[in-house]
Amino acid sequence: ITAMEDRAPPVFVFGIIADIQYADIEDGLNYLRTRKRFYRNSLQLLRNATRRWEEQRVRCVLQLGDIIDGFNKSRSASEQALATVIGEFDKSPADVHHVWGNHEFYNFCRETLLASPLNSAAKAGSGSDLLGDDIYAYEFSPAPGFRFVLLDAYDISVIGRDESSEKHTRSLKLLQEHNSNSDLNQPPGAAAKPVFVKFNGGFSQEQLLWLDEVLTLADQKQERVTVFSHLPVHPYATDPICLAWNYDAMQSVLRSHKSVVCFMAGHDHDGGYYMDESGVHHITLEGVIETRPDSNAFGTVYVYEDQMVLKGNGRISDMVLKYP
Repeated sequence: ITAMEDRAPPVFVFGIIADIQYADIEDGLNYLRTRKRFYRNSLQLLRNATRRWEEQRVRCVLQLGDIIDGFNKSRSASEQALATVIGEFDKSPADVHHVWGNHEFYNFCRETLLASPLNSAAKAGSGSDLLGDDIYAYEFSPAPGFRFVLLDAYDISVIGRDESSEKHTRSLKLLQEHNSNSDLNQPPGAAAKPVFVKFNGGFSQEQLLWLDEVLTLADQKQERVTVFSHLPVHPYATDPICLAWNYDAMQSVLRSHKSVVCFMAGHDHDGGYYMDESGVHHITLEGVIETRPDSNAFGTVYVYEDQMVLKGNGRISDMVLKYP
């Protein structure tokens, strides 16, 4: 990446960060008790990121979900924790686009989220037809010739839908068909798909059709599209337990459009990367929450006409992402 200096300046630059999971509590362990979680320090790591982004003059920031931890809920600290983290983001002049993850839904119901600062759709200017149907997905153009699409990976889910809704009923039925455990956060047996756990979700047919239309238009305009989701959709870019329920349906939409260059996700705190057979880069970002206080976990992406260059910090590696 030393050659970066010899190139023409980038078309634009954006910041990326995932799984901050801030809570004002002592350090703890993950669900499997194999990784340490640094709840308070995640705020400091976010501060490190926003300072660097300001120096790098990023045009916008993509926050890939799980901005605060589910532990806030039982302590009645959800609003306070969210205000603290949003306050940190607000210090930076760049627009922040928020993706929703499972921890957003542990803290707030969908209606509350839509009315909160975590609904960044208005910043897109274009909005989306889906928002009227309570699907939090939208797209915008950060610069001419480029398009960003934010997906709602909990559109079909048990945690992301109100219990009285038809989508909740459908999601629970789907989950129980694939997972017979009494604790639905425990993955089903070996023969089944491990993706069917309660902390994951999927994309409705309506959302997939909308994405297909957005990408068709982008193909026609010869744009370069990056898609953002809390849940990864390629089994080689993540631990399979972290995949979206219908990752295969999402993949087939992505694969049928030449405009797609990159798919960025969070959720799997160990991160991951895979370039699929169509040349699309699937990046799973390492999570802030499981990053040691003396390290970092954020990226800055320099977007050029022929490639993107991800400059990682701390646990996140540098990467050159050539367009397919």
